[in-house]
Amino acid sequence: MNTAAVVAILVAAVIVIAIVVYAVAQSRRRAHLRSRFGPEYERTVGGAESRKERRAVEADLTDRAERRDQLDVRDLSDEARTRYSLAWQQIQAQFVDQPGAAVQGADAFVGNVMRDRGYPADGFDEQADLLSVDHPGLVQNYRAAHDVALRYGHNEASTEDLRHAFLQYRTLFEELLGGRVTAPDEVTAAR
Repeated sequence: MNTAAVVAILVAAVIVIAIVVYAVAQSRRRAHLRSRFGPEYERTVGGAESRKERRAVEADLTDRAERRDQLDVRDLSDEARTRYSLAWQQIQAQFVDQPGAAVQGADAFVGNVMRDRGYPADGFDEQADLLSVDHPGLVQNYRAAHDVALRYGHNEASTEDLRHAFLQYRTLFEELLGGRVTAPDEVTAAR
């Protein structure tokens, strides 16, 4: 075998190895994103129709994770948890007579809890994107509940929509709080 043939085989081998290494790295990156984002990964990547769109969506998810990792997201103090539990009870009581106002109140309230935990206050989309990193199983519910709150403002949400949205807010609130909401009599007994 002459030198040119050996060089060609070596170059081809290096190219094949590079392709395999790249494919393995891509596969690991996708697996990492899939495990970190769970249902949010499937939701966002599932809408990509081409390989190029999929890469762009995965790059967006990677960017979200990097932005989230730069935040100082923290647990609430016991005092803040109690204060928020009491405030939530008031919003929940309002639902009986004014379900739309309660849902809009829950929307703003959850945003306040998120800010206190360290998520930015740069608007709903930014909050939802960053929340998707830590709570991928709940962020779609947050988006749906927020949509109902907006639709209520345009008289386009039914009572059932409002009920469902309120339950979604409650689930997210409990998760952000770090446990179930304290009942009013439990708070009173703790004082």
